[in-house]
Amino acid sequence: MADLDTYRAKRDFAKTPEPSGEAAAAGAGDSFVIQKHAATRLHYDFRLELDGVLKSWAVTRGPSLVPGEKRLAVETEDHPLDYGGFEGTIPKGQYGGGTVILWDRGRWRPLFDPHKGLAKGHLEFELEGERLHGRWHLVRMKGRRGEKRTNWLLIKGEDEHARAEGDPEIVEEALTSVESGRTIEDVTHGVGEVAVWQSKPVERSGARRKARITKAADAAAPDRPEAGPGEPIPAVADPAAIPKSKAGRLPDFVEPCLATLQPKPPSGAAWLHEIKFDGYRLQARIKDGRVALRTRSGLDWTSKFGARVPEALARLPVRTALLDGELVVEGPNGASDFSALQADLGAERSDRFVYYAFDLLHLDGRDLTGSPLGARKATLEQVMAGVEPLGPIRYSAHFEVSGDAMLRHACRLSLEGVVSKRADRPYRGGRGKDWVKSKCADRQEFVVAGYVPSTVNAKAIGSLVLGYHDASGLRHAGRVGTGFTNAVATELKRRLDRLRAARPTFAAKLPAAEARGVTWVRPELVAEVEFRGWTAAESLRHASFRGLRDDKAAADVVREGKQGAETASEAPAVMSAARTSVKLTHPDRVYWPETGVTKAGLADYYAEVWRLIAPHVVGRPLSLVRCPGGTAEACFFQKHAWKGIHRAIQRHPDPLDEAGEDILWIRDFDGLVALVQAGVLEIHPWGSALADLERPDRIVMDLDPHEDVPWSAMIAAAEELRERMRAAGLVPFLKNTGGKGLHVCAPLKPAADWETVKGFCRDLAEAMERDAPARFVSTATKAKRTGRIFVDYLRNGRGATVVAPYSTRARTGATVSTPLAWDELGPEIGPAHYTVLNLGQRLAGLPGDPWADFGASAVPLEAAKPARKRAKR
Repeated sequence: MADLDTYRAKRDFAKTPEPSGEAAAAGAGDSFVIQKHAATRLHYDFRLELDGVLKSWAVTRGPSLVPGEKRLAVETEDHPLDYGGFEGTIPKGQYGGGTVILWDRGRWRPLFDPHKGLAKGHLEFELEGERLHGRWHLVRMKGRRGEKRTNWLLIKGEDEHARAEGDPEIVEEALTSVESGRTIEDVTHGVGEVAVWQSKPVERSGARRKARITKAADAAAPDRPEAGPGEPIPAVADPAAIPKSKAGRLPDFVEPCLATLQPKPPSGAAWLHEIKFDGYRLQARIKDGRVALRTRSGLDWTSKFGARVPEALARLPVRTALLDGELVVEGPNGASDFSALQADLGAERSDRFVYYAFDLLHLDGRDLTGSPLGARKATLEQVMAGVEPLGPIRYSAHFEVSGDAMLRHACRLSLEGVVSKRADRPYRGGRGKDWVKSKCADRQEFVVAGYVPSTVNAKAIGSLVLGYHDASGLRHAGRVGTGFTNAVATELKRRLDRLRAARPTFAAKLPAAEARGVTWVRPELVAEVEFRGWTAAESLRHASFRGLRDDKAAADVVREGKQGAETASEAPAVMSAARTSVKLTHPDRVYWPETGVTKAGLADYYAEVWRLIAPHVVGRPLSLVRCPGGTAEACFFQKHAWKGIHRAIQRHPDPLDEAGEDILWIRDFDGLVALVQAGVLEIHPWGSALADLERPDRIVMDLDPHEDVPWSAMIAAAEELRERMRAAGLVPFLKNTGGKGLHVCAPLKPAADWETVKGFCRDLAEAMERDAPARFVSTATKAKRTGRIFVDYLRNGRGATVVAPYSTRARTGATVSTPLAWDELGPEIGPAHYTVLNLGQRLAGLPGDPWADFGASAVPLEAAKPARKRAKR
C-alpha cells in the first residue's frame, strides 16, 4: 500500500475538494499528468505514476521544449492516483490554496530502471501526452552534505518534438485545460462550468476524453455516448435526411470551390462569414478508417503532415466522408501563420498541425455537393461535436453577423481576412461568386522568375524577382526582399540555382535598372507574398515573403483583382507611404533572424506607419537601442552622437549635460530611415519636446508584471489606473509594450516641471500599492515584486524615456509597441501581440488611430486633482 500519510496530513478533506486517496492501491500504471496551479506562486505540478502513487514535482516556470533549457522542479510529497483527475479550486487557507487545471496528461515510459534513476538523481523517460511528447530528463541538483535534496531540473531532450531557442513557449501558447477547455481564470470564476471535474482518475489508455464545453456541441449531440479506447466516435448524423443529398460513391477528389476577391464582405442574412485561414487547403477523404489528404490541385500530401491529424480524422463517426478544410499552424496570438507552417514542414515537425474543417461534401454513401451550405455545415458540426476542443482537428464555426464588423474584428486580431459564403447554395467547383474573400492586407501567389544574391551572405538570396501570368505571358511584378530567415534565404538559393536560366522569361523587356544583378531562373516556383498595394509602375509596394506554395502550379498564377470584369476592384491601401532620400546599405541584412525582417523591411514598415508615429518621435529628444548586426548580435543603448552618424539625424545642446554631449532628434521621415540604416530597433523619446525641454507634455505609467502574474490581472490593473487618472482630471491612453506589460499614458499641456510631474506619478503609484499591496508594488526592488505588478513611475523624470508608440522592439518576433483602444483591452490581445509582420492587418481593421486625439486631450497638471486617495470605481 502506498504511503500517503504526508499528503493527507497537509490537508483537511472536510474543506478541500481534493481527493483523499483512501481507495488508492499499488499498481503498475504508466500515467502522467501536469496540473497548472495558481497558488501563492503560479507553477506546474508534474506527476508520474509509479508504485501506486503519483511522484510529484512543482515546476516553477513550467516545461520548456527547448533542449537543454533547465526548469527548476521542486520535489513534493507523493499524491494519490485519483489526484490525476483533479481540477478545481482549493480554498484559501488550505495547503496549496488556489485554482488547479489539468494542463496535460497521457502516458510515460522510463528509458531505464526508474527506481535506480530516482535514487541516483537522473530519471530519463519519454512522454506521450496531449501537449508534451518525446524524451525528457529529471536531474537532481547538488545540495549541502546531509541535506535532503528536493531541487531537480526538468530538461527537454533533443528530438523531433523539440523547439528552437526563441520559439514561442508552450506554456504561453497553451493556456487551457485539456479536460474542460477552460483557463485558470475560467475555473476560478466558474465560467463555462458544465460538469464536476474533481477527482476523476487519469485515463491510462491514452484515449483523450472529449470535453463538451459549448452549448452548441451539447445541443448537437445531447445524448451522444462516449467512445471506448481506440474506437470511433459513435455516429449521430443521418445523411439521407440532409436536404438535396443523393446516393453516390465516395469520390477520390472534388474540384474545390474557390473564393473571389472583393474589397468588402457582402451584407445580408443570406451570407455566412468565416475566418480566412493562412495555411494549406486540403480535402480529407475518409473511408473505413483510412484517410487521405489532398491539396487544392489534387496532390496526395497525406504523408507530408505526419500521423496526428489523419489519426484524429479516422476516429470521426463516419464510414465514408469527404471534408473540405485547411491545415494550419497557429502562432502565440492564436492566428494561423503560414510562415510557421512552412518552418514546421521544413523541420519535419507535426505536433502543431491543426486541421479546420469548414465543409462536408460526402457522408456515408450520400453526395452532399447539391445540398445548401447551411445544411452541410450543420451536419459537419454534428459529425465533429465530439472532437477535442483544442485537438488536431476542429470545426470551423461561422458567424451570422455584419460582414463589415466581422472583417474589422478579424483585422484587429491580425488575421488574414474573412471568407463569406451563401448559405443557400450548393458546392460548385472553381472560382465563383457564391464564396467571396475579403482580406486585411493584399496577399497572393507570384511566380519566382529570378533572384538577386544577398549582399551579406554569398550562400543566400537577397531578394526574389516576381511575376504573374496575363494574356501577354509572364508579367513583371517587382521584387520581395524581406521575410526570409537566414535558413530560408539559403535554401531558396540552393533550389533556385538548380533552375538557372540564361535570360528572363518575362513577355516584355525589363528596364535596365530592374534587370541589373539578377540571376534568372525557370519560372517554376511559386511564392506567397504579402504587400501594401501597387506602385504607379505596376510593381509591388512593401512586399514581404511568406513562403513557397508547392500546392499551386506556376502556370495558374494570375494577378488577383485583375482578372476581368467579374472581379472586384482592389481595396485601397491603408495609407499612403512616406518617401525618403536616404539610401540603405545592405538592405537585405536580417535584423530579426526568427522572422526574416530585414533592414529594408523595417524601413518599409516605418513608411507605412509614418503618419502615426511622427507625432511621438519628431522634435523630441531620443534615446536609441541599436543592433547594427540585428538581434542575433550585440545591442546597446545610444543617447549621444556616434562616428559616422547620418546628417538626417539632428543634434541639440543639452544645457544640463556636464560633458557637453548633444541630444539626438529627428525632424522628418529621412531622419527615421537614417535611424533604420544605423540599426536602431527601438526608439525611446523623452516626455518633453525640444521646444519646451524642461516641461513634460505627457506622463507614462508602466505596468510591469512579475512572471507569475496572469494577464487578467494586468487588464484589471490597467483599468484601475485609467479610473485613477480620470479621477485626477487626466485623459488616459493605452498601449502594449511589445514586451510583457502595458503603458497607460496621459497627455499634458507643458506647464509643470519635471519634479512636479514625477512627484505626481510617484503619488499615483504609491496609492495603488497602499490600497492593494498584494497586487501592486511601487519600488523597483525585485525581491518585492513576486506575484505583483510593478507600477513604474520612474519613466517620468528628466532624461528618462519609454519606447515610442509604433516603435519596434529589439525582441524575438519583431514586436511593436502598439496603441490600443480601451475596448480592445482583453484576453485576445496580449503585450506582444503585434509585430512588423501583422500590424498592417490591424491598421486595415481600424476606423482610425486609437491615439489620434492624444495631443488634443492634453490638460495642465495643475488642473489635475490630487491622486493620493483611491479612485471610486
